[in-house]
Amino acid sequence: MVSPLEKLCAERGMRMTEQRRIIARVLSDSEDHPDAEVLYRRASRIDAKISLATIYRTVRLFEEAGVISRHDFGDGRSRFETIPEDHHDHLIDIKSGEVIEFLDEELEKLQEKIAKRLGYKLVDHRLELYGVRLRKNEK
Repeated sequence: MVSPLEKLCAERGMRMTEQRRIIARVLSDSEDHPDAEVLYRRASRIDAKISLATIYRTVRLFEEAGVISRHDFGDGRSRFETIPEDHHDHLIDIKSGEVIEFLDEELEKLQEKIAKRLGYKLVDHRLELYGVRLRKNEK
C-alpha cells in the first residue's frame, strides 16, 4: 500500500528509491514528531541497510520538496512531521518532550485580529507553546 507521503512525493516528481519509500511510510505512520534517530530506528527495523546518513539526506530532500515540516522544539533535536492537511499548533512539555497538537478557534481569530490591527493580512503562522504539566492541586 502506498502511504500518503509516498503519493505526494510521486506527485512532486521525486525519484523514490525503496529506502525513500520506507522512510516516507515511517513518517506517514508516525503519530508523534520523530527526530532522525527515531526515524532511523523505525526504518532500520524494516530495512537493516538504511543508514543514518540516508535518513538525514532523505528528510532534507523531503523538507526541500515541501512535503514534511521540520520543528525545533528547544531540545536540540530537529523533529519532523508530514505537512498536515489541517492547521494545528503545538504545546511542548519541556520535561517529558511530549508534543501535543491542538487547534483553538478563539486563538486563531485573535491572531488574525492582531495582524489586522498591525496592518497585515495573516497568511500563515506557527505557534509553539512550552510548558510543564500542572499538579492536580494546581488546576
